[in-house]
Amino acid sequence: MKKIILDCDPGHDDAIALMLALANPEIDLLAVTTSAGNQTPEKTLNNAMRLLTLMHHQEIPVAGGNRTPLLKPLETAGNVHGKSGLDGAELPDPDFAVQDMTAIELIAKTLRESIDPVTLVVTGPMTNAALFLRVYPELKAKIDRIVYMGGAMGLGNWTPSVEFNIYVDPEAAKIVMNAGIPLTMAPLNVTHKAQILKPEIEAIGQIDNPVAHAFYGLLNFFELYHENPKWGFQGAPLHDPCTIAWLLHPEMFKSDLMNVDVETQGELVRGETVCDYYELTGKPKNTDVLLDIDRPAFIQLIMDSLKTFN
Repeated sequence: MKKIILDCDPGHDDAIALMLALANPEIDLLAVTTSAGNQTPEKTLNNAMRLLTLMHHQEIPVAGGNRTPLLKPLETAGNVHGKSGLDGAELPDPDFAVQDMTAIELIAKTLRESIDPVTLVVTGPMTNAALFLRVYPELKAKIDRIVYMGGAMGLGNWTPSVEFNIYVDPEAAKIVMNAGIPLTMAPLNVTHKAQILKPEIEAIGQIDNPVAHAFYGLLNFFELYHENPKWGFQGAPLHDPCTIAWLLHPEMFKSDLMNVDVETQGELVRGETVCDYYELTGKPKNTDVLLDIDRPAFIQLIMDSLKTFN
């Protein structure tokens, strides 16, 4: 059983990552923390709590994180995720209380209380992870690995060469990537291959439980943004669930170990992840970069996971 903390900014694809973590007994989800990103901090926190209420896991502690990136103004992705951040389904109001502490305090408390090392999974901007490493450096050794969705090799979805999560807080990402903790990166190069097609969304609509019905609505909304021909997608790319899928089934992916860093100064490329594929910098390899995925197996994992709910 892999013990994890999920730091997220729900977000439709964050929601699927959370669902996978809850549905599979190989994952022990110790805590959920939220960041500003796909929507404002109040909305992402509320969305995490609504999702846990929907899936009947109110026992999992939740805390909200920093309200802004470290240095730059917050930019959100309401054009992708809608006004609520989770448009497309009627989700229940939270029926439990948020923890009386910040996200980094909850991460620290969870690590202190865990006998085993814990994997930190980050599916939004890395603001909370960076602040945690700065405020609680003595607990870094309790983190087994950081698995994150973000960045790309030569590809962007927010600016020509910059992925959204890294774009929102590049300085935080640079702190995390240079912290000396083992990293696994799910970049756009693999998440763009992790598409769910319309017939597969319709198949989710046939799964007879309230959780699947909610995700059917969420996926239908999420797919609309990706119908724009400029993206060249056949369906909707499910970015964030690649992190949990890798933890569950690493054999589902192909990857390469390389050094990854973040550009924080460039006028045109601030937030670009610089992936040293050919070992040109001489810097130590710090990141296992996911580059390919068994898409049918990935979709089957999502289907099977949704069927576990009542």
